[in-house]
Formats: sequence, C-alpha cells, structure tokens
Amino acid sequence: MKIIEEEKLYTVQEVAKMYNISKHTIRYYTDMGLIPPLKRDKNNNRLFDRESLNWLEGCICLKGCGMSIKDLKRYEELCLQGKSTLQERYEMIVKYRNLAKEKYLNAKKVLDYAEHKVKHYEDIILGKTYDNSNPTNWNKSELDCK
Repeated sequence: MKIIEEEKLYTVQEVAKMYNISKHTIRYYTDMGLIPPLKRDKNNNRLFDRESLNWLEGCICLKGCGMSIKDLKRYEELCLQGKSTLQERYEMIVKYRNLAKEKYLNAKKVLDYAEHKVKHYEDIILGKTYDNSNPTNWNKSELDCK
C-alpha cells in the first residue's frame, strides 16, 4: 500500500520506488505529456503531488492493460475535456479491459499447466507414479501422438 501525504512533493526517485518502476519510465511518461499537473523545482527536477501521482498510477495501470502511448495520450486529452467525453473514455476502458482479460486467461492457462507439471513431478518424487516426464522413459503407447 502506498502512503501518500497530501501536501508532500515526491521526486522521480521516490516515485520509482513507490511504484516499482524505472526512473526512465517515469521521465518518459512525463516527457510524453501524460502527467498534466507536473510540477518542477528551481532546478527543473520533476516533482509529483497527489494529483500527478494519480495520473501516473492511471498510466501504469492502463499501460499494463496493453494501452498504447498514443491511446494513453488520447485518454488523457479526453479526461481533461471533461464529462462530454465520458462515452468515448468508457469505450476505451472496455476495449483494454477485454484485452487485459484475454491476457489474464492466457496467463492462467500457462499457470495451470505449470501447476499440473509441478504436481506431476512431486508425485514422481514421492513415488506415487513412475517417471514418464523424460522421453527416455516413455512407453510405446506414450509415443503415439495420434
């Protein structure tokens, strides 16, 4: 859980640690104009307040759903335009929710396969079944791929 003080300003390094992302990624998002309320100190270093962290977190999450930088920029523009863009923003979010769901289901299939293989190896190690995990030990029937 991120503890964000309302009035505190955070440096790029602090934000990178908070969100476990690279400083380069943060700078890239700000350079692309995806963090509209960005503040800077007297040395022109980026500073993040509560609002800019909200924008950054939105970028991180939507990028994780598969949203492109181009679409992130469009989404930001729509948000800044206000309520009149609600339907278009909704449609974008649905699109990327569906993409994230597809990624999740594919990842779940891979995880289920790995879990099955772990259980199979545990059964072999515990002597509950014979070692058929190595092609050298396959029976003739196990070589039939029909």
